[in-house]
Amino acid sequence: MMSERTTKGRLSIKRQSLPESVAASLQERILNGEFNEGDQLFQEQIAAEYEVSRMPVREALRQLEAAGLVQIQTHKGAIVTALPVEQIGELFHLRGLLECDALKIAVPRMTPEALRHAEKLLVVLEEAYHQRDTRAWGVGNSEFHMSLYRPSDRPRTLALIEGLNVQTERYIRLQLTLSHALADAEREHRELLDLCRQGETAKAVAYLAKHIENARKQLVQEIARYRKAKRALD
Repeated sequence: MMSERTTKGRLSIKRQSLPESVAASLQERILNGEFNEGDQLFQEQIAAEYEVSRMPVREALRQLEAAGLVQIQTHKGAIVTALPVEQIGELFHLRGLLECDALKIAVPRMTPEALRHAEKLLVVLEEAYHQRDTRAWGVGNSEFHMSLYRPSDRPRTLALIEGLNVQTERYIRLQLTLSHALADAEREHRELLDLCRQGETAKAVAYLAKHIENARKQLVQEIARYRKAKRALD
């Protein structure tokens, strides 16, 4: 959930379920790069921005820690995590295992309605890419993939996949700003959906594995180059 600024320039949020609302807003600010790797999130400052007490902020930060986006350290508070490229690669490896398993079960169960829904999401995703809208791309990429897996009816597997998506989305968004490699992803998404529509389960699973591996290789290379250049400027 994106926050909105009041006339005083302060950040406001919907007042129901405060910890979840604060966590959702902070998560988006991390994903869109407003908070960078290594940044310290101060409870007092966040509470003032959202005009809430420190208690919901503290709980929100715990939720972000559980999602792998921050690490709470003694005497330092919450620090935005900076995953080594090896761990980023590991997250994509786990995605490949879980998502391919979910797709294998999902394809034979896909209804015409489910396929039409996936098609609509893909059109939105393609538009986000052409507009270079990193937030819409990140959200749309996750929603499109999840639409292919939901017919598997495996809630625990889907929850794990969604958790991995949260941890990798900020790097996918960064990749969109650093390179044009996502043009390959756009084509691969279309071909993957076509295989699902044709009921080609084995081919769709193999193609998905290749798609995720290609994304892993490209992203790890881009992140490594980005961090090297950033260190040179520091």
